[in-house]
Amino acid sequence: MSGHNKWSTIKHKKGAADAKRGRIFSRLIKEITVAARMGGGDINGNPRLRTAVLAAKAENMPKDNIDRAIKKGTGEIEGVSYDEFIYEGYGPGGAAVLVNVLTDNKNRAAADVRHIFSKCGGNLGEAGCVNWMFSQKGSLTVPKDKASEDQVMEAALDAGAEDVKETDDGFDVLTAPEDFESVKEALEKAGIPFSDAEIAMIPQTTVELAGKEAEQMVRLLETLEDCDDVQNVSTNADIPDSALG
Repeated sequence: MSGHNKWSTIKHKKGAADAKRGRIFSRLIKEITVAARMGGGDINGNPRLRTAVLAAKAENMPKDNIDRAIKKGTGEIEGVSYDEFIYEGYGPGGAAVLVNVLTDNKNRAAADVRHIFSKCGGNLGEAGCVNWMFSQKGSLTVPKDKASEDQVMEAALDAGAEDVKETDDGFDVLTAPEDFESVKEALEKAGIPFSDAEIAMIPQTTVELAGKEAEQMVRLLETLEDCDDVQNVSTNADIPDSALG
């Protein structure tokens, strides 16, 4: 499997159909609430909130849910206060793992993440041990059967995208976070559909895994994703299709 964002691709391959909508909504509501708390409730003046609201709309979240989450963040209505943390570590085969957490109980979250790493053959590391291996980028994936490389490159690069990379299944469009929305809108205007669109932590290099190590890494990533306090998981592991089961 090729591409810049291995785990994101695997999650979709394994079936977004398996995802529980309640879990998706819960994570989006947390992100909207924290974004509003940190940068205010105006989506035009708060890029993080704007991105979170767009993600929520893409999942067909009702407008009332979005508005309520914003108001909880700004303090207009009472809500849970979440703390944001990033845990860093290594999985089987030495691949880097970044875990973004939003939690109302730091001690519980830390214990859960540490236990998952230990149980699944990984090691939780010190702050900064792997973060330097990743860059925050806007990421959009265009399926190969939906547009040609020339069409994608013309629309994306003209709108400010940094790069377009061909993968086995399509084209990965990378942007600076601040250019993500304009590139996304340019693809939509050009009639080019995309299967994924997110701001993600993209690894600068990857570590190829195989056999048991690849299977253990998938188990580690899936178990982290199932943790209620975990918002997102990123890795530089290059995992073959054969490990998906």
